[in-house]
Amino acid sequence: MLLLHAGRVLGVGALADAVWGADPPATAKGQLQTCVSRLRRLLPGGAIRSDPAGYCLTPGPGELDVAEFTWLADQARRRQDAGLYRRALDLWRGDAAAGIDSHGVRLAADVLDQQHIAVLEDWAELELAAGHDRDLVGALFTAVDRFPLQERLSGQLMRALHRSGRPADALAEYRRVRSALREELGLDPGRDLQELHTSMLTGAAPAPPGQGPIRCLPRTVGDFTGRDEVVRRLVGAIDAAGDAGPVIAVIDGMAGSGKTTLALHVATLLGDRYPDAHLFVDLRGHHAEQPLDPAAALLVLLRQLGVGSERIPPGLVDRVGLWRTELARRRALVLFDNAATSAQLADLMPTGPGSLALVTSRRRLLGLDSVHPESLAVLDPAEAVELLTRIAGDRVRAEPAAAAEVARRCGGLPLALRLAGARLAHRPRWRVADLVQRLGESALPELEAEDRSVVSAFAVSYRQLPEGVRRVFRLLGLCPAGDFDELTAAALTGLALSAARDALDDLVDVHLVDEPEPGVYRLHDLLREYAAALASELAPEARADALGALLDLQLQAAAASNLPAYRSAVERDVGRLVPLRPDLLAAVADPVARLERERPHLRAYVEAAATTPGLARYAWQLPRAAWRLLFQRGYLDDVYAMNERALVMLREVGDRQATATVLNYLASVHYRRSQLDEAARLIGECVAIRRTLPDRDALGRALANMAALQHELGRWTECIEIAFEVRRIGAARYGRDEINVLANVFQHQGRYHEALRYHRLRLLQQLEIGDRTRIADTLLNLAVIKHAIGAVGLATARRQAWVALRLVQRAGYPHGEANAQHELALLLAAEGRRDEAIAVHRRALEIVERLNDQEQESRLCLGFGRTLRQAGDGEAARAMLRRALRVAERSRMPYPLALARAGLGHDLIGEDPAEARRLLGLARGPLATMRARQLAEVEAALAAVGEVVRA
Repeated sequence: MLLLHAGRVLGVGALADAVWGADPPATAKGQLQTCVSRLRRLLPGGAIRSDPAGYCLTPGPGELDVAEFTWLADQARRRQDAGLYRRALDLWRGDAAAGIDSHGVRLAADVLDQQHIAVLEDWAELELAAGHDRDLVGALFTAVDRFPLQERLSGQLMRALHRSGRPADALAEYRRVRSALREELGLDPGRDLQELHTSMLTGAAPAPPGQGPIRCLPRTVGDFTGRDEVVRRLVGAIDAAGDAGPVIAVIDGMAGSGKTTLALHVATLLGDRYPDAHLFVDLRGHHAEQPLDPAAALLVLLRQLGVGSERIPPGLVDRVGLWRTELARRRALVLFDNAATSAQLADLMPTGPGSLALVTSRRRLLGLDSVHPESLAVLDPAEAVELLTRIAGDRVRAEPAAAAEVARRCGGLPLALRLAGARLAHRPRWRVADLVQRLGESALPELEAEDRSVVSAFAVSYRQLPEGVRRVFRLLGLCPAGDFDELTAAALTGLALSAARDALDDLVDVHLVDEPEPGVYRLHDLLREYAAALASELAPEARADALGALLDLQLQAAAASNLPAYRSAVERDVGRLVPLRPDLLAAVADPVARLERERPHLRAYVEAAATTPGLARYAWQLPRAAWRLLFQRGYLDDVYAMNERALVMLREVGDRQATATVLNYLASVHYRRSQLDEAARLIGECVAIRRTLPDRDALGRALANMAALQHELGRWTECIEIAFEVRRIGAARYGRDEINVLANVFQHQGRYHEALRYHRLRLLQQLEIGDRTRIADTLLNLAVIKHAIGAVGLATARRQAWVALRLVQRAGYPHGEANAQHELALLLAAEGRRDEAIAVHRRALEIVERLNDQEQESRLCLGFGRTLRQAGDGEAARAMLRRALRVAERSRMPYPLALARAGLGHDLIGEDPAEARRLLGLARGPLATMRARQLAEVEAALAAVGEVVRA
């Protein structure tokens, strides 16, 4: 590095970057000082001097071959002396700094190689002019072999061959360089070489260079699809800029998202506005090799403009000046494809008015000023299917479901769709469904055609990352969730939260990770598959450790969503939780909100735990920790799916205590859905296991849940007996649900003073716990009972019902909200405010219809029907009462069914006495067995039916 920049001070940063790349060690400065000290012992005294900004090496006269080469080349150019050129060329023994891969070294060495090429071409031109054609052929063959993309060298070789009587070899060289340029740069040969080729074919003299418009853009696709809004924005921004200055539009996006295709489409739309030149250069920013050096990029662009090699200076600064001069007198469109960084583009951007620069990159180029940025998303489902149709034809339209599935498996990524469509197009006997089957659940291996593949596109982006960021990306492949936050990344990787956040920012900048909303991250489905493949190469222990740390975060964050008393109950079931890392714990500012956001992914976490050796305990502990919030907010499908999966796993390993816990919470889903037979089976198995284990508190809790189930089954005597057994066992203080069971039974039996006593006990207990949902439920019951016994008036009861409603709404408890709305509606109706009551009834029913709770739905319909009858809408009332009966019949729950029969029977007394008597008679028996308070009303109604019949 010091010799390549001889006579210039190089800073420590530049030297460290050259030696160690993007991740220098913390001791870099000290190690560099040691290296310089050793060099000083080897070199002449004073060769290296220190400077506050770094170090400078100054060789003496004749000591540096680069200096001698430069001097000889300058003299040869001034004198047009082939001999001096030959002496300069003889100093070369190969590529500059050969064998050194350091990026900093390569940048400087590439400049020297370009100078070498320029001198070689100038020497060859003098030798051709002197008629030394045959003598040149060998040297030029050697030169072209070393520099296969240099058009001027190839042209000189073609001329030497043609003049030496070898026209076929000359034409073969043209075919070779044309193929190489297309493959490596996506370019056709320049105008000079094309005209030389034509002249050799026709025998005519080549036309003078520099005539006519310049068109160097690659061929665009004929099946460009979608992107209408993006195209409108880009064209609109370019229109708005006008000719006030150069227009720069930057299109960034993930690998394979169609950036170049979009840029070429926009260039086609706007090409007529830039008549002088359409230029293209692939900057190789996301190529397996090093990005194209700015000096080399300028060489390509200047040659496209028709500037002869002899006019192109070797140094970057001079080339920039020439480039801007040439561009200033043209209205030109330049497509800079695959830019690596803003720094790579800094010297290439047009500076004068009348030019348009379109830039594509996989990285967000935040360092470019005064640009219109456009981040490219994947295609939406309709656009994806349309692109597939344009590639593969009418077969796609014939199988819309299969086509939609192919689009889904490809994640809307244009490159993936093109490769999938190409496979279909080249297999005329395949149906689209056959392609779906080939893609399977792992699409990446199938998404390739010849040397193009989605994996290779991803791999280039991945390999260009620093190792620390690559590690984060790999480990994200273990994350079971589709969306994740910085806490997830920190737990998976073991990084500090700030370091994890920085790594995610880096991944977002290069479009390997999306950030659909602030703080929420996502991997595209195919990138997720790619990351998972990378993670699979890690040792099994490393994968388990990372996933275990993430599952521990999810478990503890879920436990933190519980009130303190309930959190201790979680630990009672799953064991003591080890505290989280302090930085992660502090970041879980709102555990309830975080669990709500993580809820859609919990099943995936449970599945990952159940299938990873050593992590099975999380498969039942996580749903246990999350149960209360999920149950309270009505996410019963999640509760069921997670506990069902855990139960299968636990039965295999034979953990009886954990099995009993899972059975209990699995039964809660069937209980809430009024599937009482299955709930009874599960809770019965739970109690049976608990009776064999020493934990009496756990047995008491299971029996309390069994008592609640007996209550719903209408077996109120057995319910009371089990509840008092729980009290004799002396279950833990918190969670003594037998108090609630006894309060509800006594309330339904009309034993209001006993019910008040137990509701008050429950209220005291819940006030201490701080559970707003149960406080609200108890306040509601107290208001209803007090009004029933005349202890409070309607207005007071209604105000208490409003308080209960507000509490459950704040807690996000839809089951409790429906109950509160229902009781409030009944109280409003009793006050004669029937229109308000009907509106509140409707709100209650809207809630309960989403919950699939048949007991609650039947009860709410029954009350609504009575309010409609009071309001004089008999037809609507009858329909609502019939609905209450239908739902109750489906539930097969004795108490709701008896109440629904009684309600409809009472309504039919005047119109259909026989049906009324039948329904009331069916209701009487169960109500008598349960000693329900509604029994007296039913018997009075039966007597009224008799009077109607006699009349």
